[in-house]
Amino acid sequence: MKIPFVEPVICLSVFALTLNSPLTTQYVYRRIWEETGNYSIALESNTSECAKNKSSPIFAFQEEVQKKVSLFNLQMDISGLIPGLVSTFVFLSHSDHGGRKFPLILSSVGALANSAWLCLLSYFALPVQLLIASTFIGALFGNYTTLLGASFAYIVDQCKEKKQRTIRIAIIDFLFGVVSGLTGLSSGYFIRGLGFVWSFLIVTVALFVNLIYILFFLEDSMKESSSQNISVSWTETLKNLFHRTYMLFKNASGEQRSLCCLLLFTMITYFFVTIGVSPIFVLYELDSPLCWDEVLIGYGSALGSVTFFSSFLGIWLFSYCMEDIHMAFIGTFTTMVGMAMTAFARTTLMMFLVRLPFLFTVMPLSVLRSMISKVVRSTEQGTMFACLAFLETLGGITAVSTFNGIYSATVAWYKGFVFLLSAVLLLIPAISLCVVKYVSRNAGSYVLLIQEESSEDTSDR
Repeated sequence: MKIPFVEPVICLSVFALTLNSPLTTQYVYRRIWEETGNYSIALESNTSECAKNKSSPIFAFQEEVQKKVSLFNLQMDISGLIPGLVSTFVFLSHSDHGGRKFPLILSSVGALANSAWLCLLSYFALPVQLLIASTFIGALFGNYTTLLGASFAYIVDQCKEKKQRTIRIAIIDFLFGVVSGLTGLSSGYFIRGLGFVWSFLIVTVALFVNLIYILFFLEDSMKESSSQNISVSWTETLKNLFHRTYMLFKNASGEQRSLCCLLLFTMITYFFVTIGVSPIFVLYELDSPLCWDEVLIGYGSALGSVTFFSSFLGIWLFSYCMEDIHMAFIGTFTTMVGMAMTAFARTTLMMFLVRLPFLFTVMPLSVLRSMISKVVRSTEQGTMFACLAFLETLGGITAVSTFNGIYSATVAWYKGFVFLLSAVLLLIPAISLCVVKYVSRNAGSYVLLIQEESSEDTSDR
């Protein structure tokens, strides 16, 4: 019996990703800490080895560890940049012909292999540098962006009615927030109660169950698989995708092209900053003066995950009283305030409080996707979102690598510099939104025409 629901795949994947991310960061931090000097960190607490006094000999040591961990994360991110970018682009584009299960299976296999390798690496205490090779190999099978893109495409295939599609996507956002929040809340207890080996094993088991569900229980959303689908070569598929992307912008009017490019630029610059700085939070919390242990990091991760749910509620409420672009302004401004507050957070209470301005961080991304979909025809939606997936993959990996490098270079003289820089960089999408508002006034009649044509296309089907 086949099940036509991809939601269990997303839930298991979010659980594995949310648990695996802090596990890996803290495992690397502990390994590099112990390999750098004669200090050790007990699993029960890391506060005893986290010096808050600058005159302490451990203080200079932990600054060196912060640099090394940040550089190591940078090396891992760079190793997965090219293979992750290519695999995401190829697998998602090929799914239009080969089915949505194809990228779901491959990305799940890559995640499972990487998690199993982490189990072995932590159990046998193998050189931590081997993580770089495993990241490269895992990226060849696709990454989380590949799985998420294929999952949303699966839902779009099933839901022909726009209202039904919106409800399904809203449910996904809700599940994402709930699962990631609960997992982040419990991640510290996993480390403290089970240790790294068993915690990595739980992630591996979850990914294995996920793969079994995709292979044997998940129904393929594309019912037909003609022989023509099999005969289409990879080269021809890529050529067709590039051609459709080129024609999307070539055939557009000047106003549509300007508005579309501005919206893409705004979304990617905002995405670049928010995604790039997100992994730095764990390193920032591990270091003095906060000196958080694994339980507090889990609490912080859980609070950070609430933004998915609060952003969804924000869109639902604000949509009754304001335009899309104003919601994007609110999300950008509050995120900017949160970044600036984080740079000066010196106590646990303050670090928890800075999560409040981040409640609407996801809102600009959802709103901008909606705005982009309104300036292209229904027959161009797939091509546009393929471009978005490509840009998000490239921007995400590049951003994480860039911000890790900046944090490594500035942690010794000012730990909060990277957050202040993020707040300043968010001025770019904020200014771009002002330009979008001006251009959209002139292009308003064209956007209305596009929406009418899309409605006619939908009714014809």
